[in-house]
Amino acid sequence: MSYPNYKPGLDGVIASITSISYLDTDIEQIVVRGYDLIELIQKTSYIKVAYLLIYNKLPSDAEAAAFERKLMEQADIPEDMYKMFSLMPKTMSGMDSLRTGISFLAGYEKDEYLMDTSVESNEEKALKILAQAPTIAVNSYRAIQGQPFVKPDKSLGYSENFIYMIKGSKPSEVETDTLDKILTAYIEHEMPNSTFTVRVVASTLSDIYGAIASAVASLKGPLHGGANEAAMKMFLEVMELGGPSKAESYIMDKLNRKDKIMGFGHRVYMKKYDPRAYLLKDYIPKLAHLKPDGKDLAEIYTIIANVMEREKGLFPNADYPIALLYYLIDVPIDLYTPIFLCSRTAGLVAHHIEQHANNRLFRPRVIYEGARGLHP
Repeated sequence: MSYPNYKPGLDGVIASITSISYLDTDIEQIVVRGYDLIELIQKTSYIKVAYLLIYNKLPSDAEAAAFERKLMEQADIPEDMYKMFSLMPKTMSGMDSLRTGISFLAGYEKDEYLMDTSVESNEEKALKILAQAPTIAVNSYRAIQGQPFVKPDKSLGYSENFIYMIKGSKPSEVETDTLDKILTAYIEHEMPNSTFTVRVVASTLSDIYGAIASAVASLKGPLHGGANEAAMKMFLEVMELGGPSKAESYIMDKLNRKDKIMGFGHRVYMKKYDPRAYLLKDYIPKLAHLKPDGKDLAEIYTIIANVMEREKGLFPNADYPIALLYYLIDVPIDLYTPIFLCSRTAGLVAHHIEQHANNRLFRPRVIYEGARGLHP
């Protein structure tokens, strides 16, 4: 039966009025607070775009530096959280440990402050989450892997410290710059599932920690945030099968089986190129020399992209190049999606704050197709 008002997946339904971001598919532009995200990636930094999202103003160099210092001053997490990480099952995923850590963090706030939905209170808590999410993501992962903790180095910048905690040693300028561009590319993207989840939870006047924890659960799914991990595993599988010479037959076999190829297509862009992917693909040849298998993986990347365009008319989304860029700077695959969440936190908290500024509880209806008139 056809229902004219039913939109599966809420496809095309307008859920919010926002001044935060917009995907303008007509001109293939991602607008963030009035700026083109691609230009922001090229010309600014993650810190400046995070500031822009939270305060609706692109900061001066001095304001950005002060903002970064404030975040780094709050990058430490309570010592009890490290004990909690040590108790986590070794089978736990990085996204589950991140979600647990953010929920645990909320317990250190007094309930009255936790449930205060004023802009000032939400901004203060937003900065704590933004500052501490990388520490939680990396060190909960390290605990699961049986690795020693690497606590934040407050003398470093935000992105440099992030990659430092991942590697356990001071990163190169290239590694820091690459991670910064990835974080900026992921920072905000209008109304994907995780952002909508934040706004739904925020609409109940729940606290910002709970809203961000719910976004972690949403982003864990391979149809949303987990696609970068799946894409990298695909590249490595092709390498194991014989390398670039096997890439085309590998993808054709998958397409013939009607398997989903992760990292291609997008609900909004559909058959257009994700502007972020178009920009970031050009960084792969510049970094391929960093790994012994880098050049072969870059060739596999290109072959698969060409086959998908030829056979399906589909182009890469941001997860596709970012997966390989992560690998080239030695980021473990299990951290790909937790980093995605950490980068998106600036956008998520901006949406939480905006939702509370002009709130209406989300409460949609359904079309009922069940039985009627039954009696116990």
